[in-house]
Amino acid sequence: MRIALRALAATAAALLAVTALSPTALARPSEPRAPEEFVSLRSVDPTIVQEMRYATAHTFMGERVDGYRQPVCLLTRPAARALHLAQRKLLRQGYTLKVYDCYRPQRAVDHFVRWAKDLDDQAMKGEFYPRVDKSRLFEDGYLAEKSGHSRGSTVDLTLVRIPALPTRPYRPGERLTPCFAPQGERFRDNSVDMGTGYDCFDTLSHTDDPRITGVRRANRQFLKRTLADVGFVNLPEEWWHFTYRPEPFPDAYFDFPVHRRSVAGH
Repeated sequence: MRIALRALAATAAALLAVTALSPTALARPSEPRAPEEFVSLRSVDPTIVQEMRYATAHTFMGERVDGYRQPVCLLTRPAARALHLAQRKLLRQGYTLKVYDCYRPQRAVDHFVRWAKDLDDQAMKGEFYPRVDKSRLFEDGYLAEKSGHSRGSTVDLTLVRIPALPTRPYRPGERLTPCFAPQGERFRDNSVDMGTGYDCFDTLSHTDDPRITGVRRANRQFLKRTLADVGFVNLPEEWWHFTYRPEPFPDAYFDFPVHRRSVAGH
């Protein structure tokens, strides 16, 4: 267990080094702060791997998302504690959780909306939505003008075998491969094989899609079952998307930036 924890700590440090942003991206003092019920996941469980995709250019838009000032996971305290409980169980079985996205500010969702309305910008179509017409992203339910992530108890995550090696850095402009291609062909992520990559806009991402079989189906069900045991509910259309219930803020949509300073002192 100690070896696994040391490996996870090294992985977390490497990911922070890769995705750390410049001092110019620091939160501005005049911006809103998170309610006291929000915490940094690292302060609750530093062993959970954090690969905060929206703080990088490896997104379905091909750029860093508005509001992500630092690559840190912020969540409501109950959600973070529940992930800690799940992580304790997983470590004993040779796995770790890895989070892709946690709290998401409303300004980030607004950024998605602006991008979706620009039908000429399809730079990342080859990876994230090869079989979906961009004009249908709202109609088909892949995007919305409000997100449960902005309430602070929703998280996008996966499972990684330990010892966890870092995901290779994404190189802007690199050749894109469909997110539903076989694991050895699509973007090389250190996740166990879930049948698609993260943020794959395709029906194959539906958690119980019957075309996902064998080990890939077992991995999805293992993740779903583990998180259900600590209070998380899966979104059926996305194998990676889970919401802790009951939510402390079921009707709120926050807009403080993703930055350690937003939860300083909590």
